[in-house]
Amino acid sequence: MDSADKMLSLAALPAWREASRASGRRLVVTNGVFDLLHMGHVTYLEGARSLGDALLIGVNGDDSVRQLKGPSRPLNPETDRARVLAGLGCVDATCIFPEMRAVNFLSAAKPDIYVKGGDYTLDTIDPDERRAVESHGGRIVFIPFVPGRSTTGLVAKIQRL
Repeated sequence: MDSADKMLSLAALPAWREASRASGRRLVVTNGVFDLLHMGHVTYLEGARSLGDALLIGVNGDDSVRQLKGPSRPLNPETDRARVLAGLGCVDATCIFPEMRAVNFLSAAKPDIYVKGGDYTLDTIDPDERRAVESHGGRIVFIPFVPGRSTTGLVAKIQRL
């Protein structure tokens, strides 16, 4: 399957989710910026995918990335970031969402399992995101980050060159 075929619009997401549910697949969902893909991302995504039958990634849109990371980010536009992620073998689909928080995306995706990085806990995860997952019977799993691997760290290293 071509990676472009794995990119979903928000409007197409509910029908894709229902088809996934009808086929009996357990859906794992995660989200983030994924600006410069690195080994930490791949390890995290492979770990997430191992928890279910399909992995959907919500990709923060460009405007939300600027709000989250500052005016110099993202380095890569949203469609490029979503397409690169869609090209990974462990990823079944990507979907760009415009808001800073993934509440509306999660409400449409209705994950069986929502994966967040190890910098979060049940106490620090956005409470509206948590409700969006748990209201559909989903559960939240935390996967630790690979130490020393981050896009922010890569950007800082490049700036020092």
